[in-house]
Amino acid sequence: MLSDLSVSLSTSAPDYSELTPDCIITAVESLGFHSDGRILELNSYENRVYQIGIEDSQPLIVKFYRPGRWSDEQIAEEHAFCFELLEQDLPVVPPLVVAGASLHKSGGYRFSLFERRGGRAADMDVPENLEQLGRYLGRLHMVGAGAPFVQRPAIDVETYGVQSVAQIVDGFIPGSLRESYESLAEDLIRLITLRMDEVQVPLIRCHGDCHAGNILWRDGRPNFVDFDDARMAPAIQDLWMLLSGSREEQETQLSMVVDAYEQFGCFDDRQLSLIEPLRTLRIMHYAAWLARRWEDPAFPKAFPWFNTERYWGQHILELREQMAVLQDAPLRIS
Repeated sequence: MLSDLSVSLSTSAPDYSELTPDCIITAVESLGFHSDGRILELNSYENRVYQIGIEDSQPLIVKFYRPGRWSDEQIAEEHAFCFELLEQDLPVVPPLVVAGASLHKSGGYRFSLFERRGGRAADMDVPENLEQLGRYLGRLHMVGAGAPFVQRPAIDVETYGVQSVAQIVDGFIPGSLRESYESLAEDLIRLITLRMDEVQVPLIRCHGDCHAGNILWRDGRPNFVDFDDARMAPAIQDLWMLLSGSREEQETQLSMVVDAYEQFGCFDDRQLSLIEPLRTLRIMHYAAWLARRWEDPAFPKAFPWFNTERYWGQHILELREQMAVLQDAPLRIS
């Protein structure tokens, strides 16, 4: 039961400016661990993630959830999904359950602890790696298809497309580019909606952000990390981000992944026509994500190129390229 794995917590909290080293250590030690005072900030912008030294033990990873982004119930669904996957011997890194809960509160912040599990980035040019990923994703999706998320949203045109455009138009796109952007975005949303309406495939629980950076290779197999963006989505959502290179290269990669995937479940070839719509929605959503977070001091420091006229001009060019790709035939598998 989800209620056994989380505690009921308010989403209201101070901003990250109050997340001091003392606050971080106090949170970890509130669960009975004794820190040796070492804190290493890890690469994360949406949340705040740190490696904390623990006396006479391996360090732990602590993740402080961004206030107001997910409700307690939505975080609990993410955690429960990870526990389901772990029960099926899938290589995921779930939160630690401490005192009967996986979600905790300290100083107004919600946080979870994780085992530190290192690894190297996946080499997507190695066929054996793609085959392993295909098999594991086939198994992951078997679990994901077993029950839906109730609280967490889906990847869809409204949230990733329409709402993203509204965010960008509302105070970010330069006036000189506004008309061009709005016209192009309207055409893209219309075409993406048409493509997605043509292919009515089931939505399942997916990792949602399954790019190479969220796959750490360790002990000869991939470890899937960071389920923070887990949502309901077509299964292809977790496959297309593994692809790179030319069209021919992507088709070769996709064929290897799908062949391995189908050892555990049927892959609906109709989903191939969703790759470019989903890619385009991700591009639009990423720009809007930066816009939404621009008041967080960490973002202007990390993304100084964002919100300049040059950036928006390149963004429009990228969307125009996607418009052309959307009108091509979808990728094929052999």
